[in-house]
Order: sequence, then structure tokens, then C-alpha cells
Amino acid sequence: QVQLVESGGGLVQAGASLRLSCAASGRTFSSLVMAWFRQAPGKEREFVAAITWSGGMTDYAESVKGRFTISTDNAKNTVYLQMNSLKPEDTAVYYCAAGPPSSYGSSSRSSYNYWGQGTQVTVSI
Repeated sequence: QVQLVESGGGLVQAGASLRLSCAASGRTFSSLVMAWFRQAPGKEREFVAAITWSGGMTDYAESVKGRFTISTDNAKNTVYLQMNSLKPEDTAVYYCAAGPPSSYGSSSRSSYNYWGQGTQVTVSI
């Protein structure tokens, strides 16, 4: 079993930066793929970024490439999402997720087994 707890959301103006954190606990993580998804009101939950815990390979949605960076701190069992140049369309609840190695490369939420409770990010004009 894996427990995921997100933090770091908030209200910012367009162009600002935020860093989200996801603290993981409950089992060894070296074989897992970690990801961030987001869900805006009235929309489907969508893939944002993923990283392999062991090798550090990363994958991003086109909409965030060049602005967002996913990373891990193995010593702290924590995954980060650094978000720069935020836009109003980035407003959503951001969720941390974990899945098996086969999750890497998939943008489908069904590929991931474990989810955090979410953290709200609001970007104002």
C-alpha cells in the first residue's frame, strides 16, 4: 500500500511560480512511476507529468512542457512539481499518483493505482 499526501497549492497571479510536493509512504518506491494529474471544474482529470523513481525518466503533457518540471528526492520519498509561468488555464486541483512500471508513458488515470487527496492551484489574471 502507498500513501500520498500533496501540499504546496495556493492562489497566485499569472506568471508566478509554485512548487507542489507529494510525500509518499508505505512501501519501497524504487519500482514505481510517480505522476501528477489535474482536474479543473467540469473537466476530466488530465495527465500533467510523470517520472520513474529509479531512473529519473520524465514525461510531460504538451500543455506544460517547458514550464513545469517533475523531480524526486529519494531521501525524502517526495515528488515535486515545479510550476513556472503559470497561466489561468492551469487552475485545477492537482493530484499525485503512483503506479507500476508499466504506467510510464501512459496518460490514462486508470494506469495508476494510488492517489493523493489533491491540492488546489488557482491562477488569477
